[in-house]
Amino acid sequence: MSDLRKVNIDGVEIEVDGAMTLIQACEEAGVEIPRFCYHERLSIAGNCRMCLVEVVGGPPKPAASCAMQVRDLRPGPEGQAPQVKTNSPMVKKAREGVMEFLLINHPLDCPICDQGGECDLQDQAMAYGVDFSRFREPKRAATDLDLGPLVETHMTRCISCTRCVRFTTEVAGITQMGQTGRGEDSEITSYLGETLDSNMQGNIIDLCPVGALVSKPYAFTARPWELTKTESIDVMDALGSNIRVDTKGREVMRFLPRNHDGVNEEWISDKTRFVWDGLRRQRLDTPYIRENGKLRKASWPEALSAAAAAMGGKKVVGLVGDLASTEAAYALKALVEGQGGVVECRTDGAKLPAGNRGAYVGTAAVEDIDTADKILLIGTNPKLEAPVLNARIRKAWTQGADVVVVGEAVDLTYDYEHMGDDRAALEHVLSLNMDELQDKNCIVIVGQGALREADGAAVLATVQAINEKSGGKMLVLHTAAGRVGAMDVGAVNDAGMAAVDDAEVVYNLGADEVEIAAGPFVIYQGSHGDRGAHRADIILPAAAYTEENGLFVNTEGRPQLAMRAGFAPGEAKENWAILRALSAEMGSALPFDSLAQLRQAMVAAHPHLGAVDEVAENDVVALPKGKLGKATFRYAVSDFYLTNPIARASELMAELSANAKARASGAMAAE
Repeated sequence: MSDLRKVNIDGVEIEVDGAMTLIQACEEAGVEIPRFCYHERLSIAGNCRMCLVEVVGGPPKPAASCAMQVRDLRPGPEGQAPQVKTNSPMVKKAREGVMEFLLINHPLDCPICDQGGECDLQDQAMAYGVDFSRFREPKRAATDLDLGPLVETHMTRCISCTRCVRFTTEVAGITQMGQTGRGEDSEITSYLGETLDSNMQGNIIDLCPVGALVSKPYAFTARPWELTKTESIDVMDALGSNIRVDTKGREVMRFLPRNHDGVNEEWISDKTRFVWDGLRRQRLDTPYIRENGKLRKASWPEALSAAAAAMGGKKVVGLVGDLASTEAAYALKALVEGQGGVVECRTDGAKLPAGNRGAYVGTAAVEDIDTADKILLIGTNPKLEAPVLNARIRKAWTQGADVVVVGEAVDLTYDYEHMGDDRAALEHVLSLNMDELQDKNCIVIVGQGALREADGAAVLATVQAINEKSGGKMLVLHTAAGRVGAMDVGAVNDAGMAAVDDAEVVYNLGADEVEIAAGPFVIYQGSHGDRGAHRADIILPAAAYTEENGLFVNTEGRPQLAMRAGFAPGEAKENWAILRALSAEMGSALPFDSLAQLRQAMVAAHPHLGAVDEVAENDVVALPKGKLGKATFRYAVSDFYLTNPIARASELMAELSANAKARASGAMAAE
C-alpha cells in the first residue's frame, strides 16, 4: 500500500510516496538538485553533501536531501505540508562551501583531463560554486592505481564519492575496491593492489563524476564535442543493450550505455564497451574470388556474376550468422528459397523449435527478473553469456530471491542452490513438489548450452514442464544477437545444420563459428576476415553492425533498431543491398529496392516485428516430451571475450582473454 505524503518544494505542493527521498521528490517537482555521490541504482552513501536543501521548521542547518525521506518531514504548525527550499540563501551558501572544500585538493587538470567537457565537477562548479578560492595551501596528491587494461586512474582527482566502490560491490559483485584511511588520508584503493576481476568494470568510468576513473583505451583520442553521437543497439550478446556509438569522422571512438529500464538499465558489459578497436582491424573491404587455391581481389560486378553463376541450378543452403540483422536474414531467406534452397540460423545446432515462439523465446520479459522470488538457471552461465542480465539476477538475489542452478558450479557473483550438473538433476527438479511456488513469482532461464546437445529438444520440453509446474515464466537466454530475429522470419529448415552436408553451394551470411567441410562451394558475406572468410571461394565484403541500419530482436523477443553510425570501409556494402544486387544478377530480383521497402514486406509477413521496443505476448505450445540423455550440461560460452569475429579482431579483447585465462590458472599464494 502506498504511503502518499504532501510536500511543498519551493512553493509548489506535490504529493509523493513517503518512502521517496527528498532528492527524488525534488525531481518529481521538476527541481534539479546537484549531487556527486547519489545514484539512483546504488545504495545511499550521503557523503558528498552537495545535495543540501533547507527544511523549513527543521534544524537550523541544511539537510542532505539524498539521505532524508519525505515521511521524516514534520508538517507545519497548522498541519500544512512540510516545506523544503532548494534555492534559499542558506542552501546557496552551503553548496558554495561544499564546492570550495571539494576543490581544495582537486588538481587543475581540466585542459588535459579526459573527462573535460562531460565532467559533473566542472558543470556543478560553474553552476553552484564560487569564482575564487580562499585556500593557498599546497594540494595533496594520491598515487594512481593499476586496475587493469580498461580503467585508467588519476586518484589525485578523486572526490571520494564512493560510487565505484558501491557499484563493484553491489552490482558487479566483486570486492576488490574500498576506502582506506581517515580524514585527509582517506583514499579509494584496490585491496592488496589487485586488478579488477569483472566483465562489468567499465561502468565505473561512467559513474565517476570527475576524471579519476577514465577509459584507458579511449584516453587522449577525442573530446566529447568532436564526436557524432548515434543511438544504437549492442550485438555482442543477445540482451540487446541500448548503446550510444560515438564516431569521429569514419572511426568509432567509443561505445556508451543508454538507459533502458526494461533491458540493460544503464549498464553494459566490457565487451560491449571496448570492442570498438575490433571494428577497425581485419576488415574485408573489397570482394575476393578464389582461383587456383588463392584468393584474389575482384570488382563487385565480377564477384556478383561469379556468385550468381555458382548458385545457378545448384542445391543451395544459406547460413545466417550470429550478428546478422533481421532484414539480412529475411532477404537471404527470400533469395535462397527462391532458388529452391533452404536456410538455417541455428548454426550451433541448438534444438529451437521453428514457429513456436513461446518455446524459442519464452514467456518472460527481462524485467520480470526484478520481481522474481525464485530463479532457476538451467545449463546457462549468465555471467559469461549476458553479464548485464547476470547483474539483474544478482539484484533480485540481494532483494531476497532464491537462485537454483542446474549445471556446472561456477562463480556467478551471488549464492545459489546447486542441484547438480547433469540431466538426472533436471529430472529431479521436475519431480519436486512445487505447490508452494504457485503463489510466488518464479522464472526459469534456460541457456543455449543446454539445447545444443542431441537431446536439446527433450531438455527444452522438460524445462517447459518445470515452468508449467511452478506456474512461472520461462526465458530462453540466447547467445547470438541475430538468432531470435532470424527465427522470427523463419530462417530455419527441418534438417537443421545437417542440410549443409549434402549442399552443393553454401551461402554463408557471417556465420564464423561454423566449420564447413570440404566439398561445397562457399560464398561468404561478412565484415571480418575470420574463419568464414578463410573457407570461402567468393568473399562479398559487408557492413558491420555500426555501419548499417538494422532490426535486432533480443533474447526476450523485443525488436530494437540499431542505427548506422558510420560507413563501411572501402568497397564493403550493406548486407541487404548485396543480397538484392545478387538476386538481380541471378535474374530473379527480390521485390524491394530500399531498406524501407524490405522492412514493409518483412513487417507485413511478421507483424510483431513492427512493434519496435515492445515485448509481444507469446503463446505456450508444449513440446512433445522426449528422452533425456545422460550428459552433463556444458555452457555455451567458455571465453567471454572472443565470441564473435569483431571481438576476435580486437587486440584489447585478446589481451583481456589472456588475462582471464592467466587468472583462472594462476596458483594461489598459499599453494
